Amino acid sequence: MKRLAGIFTAAGLVLGLALSGAPVGAQQPAPQHKQASPAAIAAAKEILALKNASAMYANAVPNIVQKTKDQFLQTNLNYQKDLNEVAVVVAQKLAGREKEIGEGMANAYANEFTEQELKDLVTFYKSALGQKLLKAEPRAIQYSMSYMNQWAQSFAEAVNGEFRAEMRKRGKEI
Repeated sequence: MKRLAGIFTAAGLVLGLALSGAPVGAQQPAPQHKQASPAAIAAAKEILALKNASAMYANAVPNIVQKTKDQFLQTNLNYQKDLNEVAVVVAQKLAGREKEIGEGMANAYANEFTEQELKDLVTFYKSALGQKLLKAEPRAIQYSMSYMNQWAQSFAEAVNGEFRAEMRKRGKEI
């Protein structure tokens, strides 16, 4: 089950960054979507369930509550006890709202794919190859991300060396 959640590693990073404290006023409006058929929405939800997408946003509510509390604490340290207590109340009051993310994701899928394409994707993900993809893709993404990070570090060192060499040609050491 954990491995299935890895399919959304990159998407999870994006979501995590989106939930990590961008100012409320800086949020972009949601794109307008056409009204998808109930069958398309159902197929999209099935795809998301097969991919275990809910693992990506399962902790969205408590994480956002924690981040909000932490922001308030930065300027109201003397209210720490109260803010800790209020965080529990707010988290309980808003529990379950993360399901809205799943609904939004299903609508996004239903707007990007036709009903038939979604049904074909469900069939694919239930096939032997689809199941293998669900199991193997998280590792492939993890290895790819690791390679990209190693490459970027090595490339940055090469760029750094080039900058230094070019500056030395100009008689300047950096």
